[in-house]
Amino acid sequence: MENILLEECCDILDSRRIPITASKRKKGPYPYYGANGVQDYVADYIFDDELVLLAEDGGNFGSKDRPIAYRVSGKCWVNNHAHVLKPKSGLDVDYLCYSLMFYDTNGLVNGATRQKLTQAMMRKMLIPKRHINEQQTIVRNLNKICQVKWLREQELERLDTLIKARFVEMFGEPIANPMGWTVKRLKDVSVLITNGNTPKGGSKNYVESGITFLRSQNVWRNRIELDDVAFIDAETHESMKKSSLHHDDILITKTGRINTENSSLGRAALFKGADDSANINGHVYLVRLDGSIVPEFVVTILTGEAYRKYIRKVCVGGIDKRQINVDQVEDFPIIIPPYERQKMFAAFAAQVDKSKVAAQIHWMKHGCYLTA
Repeated sequence: MENILLEECCDILDSRRIPITASKRKKGPYPYYGANGVQDYVADYIFDDELVLLAEDGGNFGSKDRPIAYRVSGKCWVNNHAHVLKPKSGLDVDYLCYSLMFYDTNGLVNGATRQKLTQAMMRKMLIPKRHINEQQTIVRNLNKICQVKWLREQELERLDTLIKARFVEMFGEPIANPMGWTVKRLKDVSVLITNGNTPKGGSKNYVESGITFLRSQNVWRNRIELDDVAFIDAETHESMKKSSLHHDDILITKTGRINTENSSLGRAALFKGADDSANINGHVYLVRLDGSIVPEFVVTILTGEAYRKYIRKVCVGGIDKRQINVDQVEDFPIIIPPYERQKMFAAFAAQVDKSKVAAQIHWMKHGCYLTA
């Protein structure tokens, strides 16, 4: 199929972008967009159009389920972390967005820790060239598929809500502790709390296959994502033995921005792999419990709304990017209900998780993107 260069089919409006630091933003009704979506709401706007925003830096490059491009409509403000594209005549804006959402950026982005898609490289990107009628047919079909996906995601959210409701029913809110459970520090119920390291040479030390090397982008709220996973060799893994993972270790992300819905700060998940089959980098904490408390119970505490608010209060750093220090992780307050009660909750959550897996299998069979 014939392709067309992005710079030939779009007006590139990057020169009109204006970043505003968080301290200087005036609150208002207009969305303030960055690489991955809404960052804030501000009092003024600089765009009023049908546009596609494509991540410049800090995007989900390489992800199979988190897009690097998204559609915006109407009055908004865009910072300098997203390219601004307006389709020319003959190009449907939704078709453009679908074409870019999961674009393979291998060879286009650069940067070891924070990858960047420069405007020069972005201009070289290709999308399939189709007649406008065909574009619109494709868009209608993909919209139907994405609607199915949305419905399944709503189902997963309802199941998550069911688990949270059951937790509150059995234990109450874990920070306020209205049921008066004994409270211990996380280090009092753990045998190890540590963070990993970045191998010498950084990403240049990664290999095509080997020991799974988890980074903050792999740790989400109560789940580990492996679509953008790195690997290290056995020798590097051995040199980082202290952060080698064991089954049922809890992972907590160390750094992130606090003004985004999906902030990477303080996300927690349970590692269910085999002992010594994975390692972590310096942006992830490892918590190994001592057996006196149920891991699923602790992760539910750490991923709840009450704990998200607690972590925002105790974290340190600048206005935008913060981190949790190891002593703060060690001092995390954890309620201690009877062990059998914790196990009952874990069994209930496991049954709900089976329903979640069934729902995920159903909607993950549907694709919703184009490739050039």
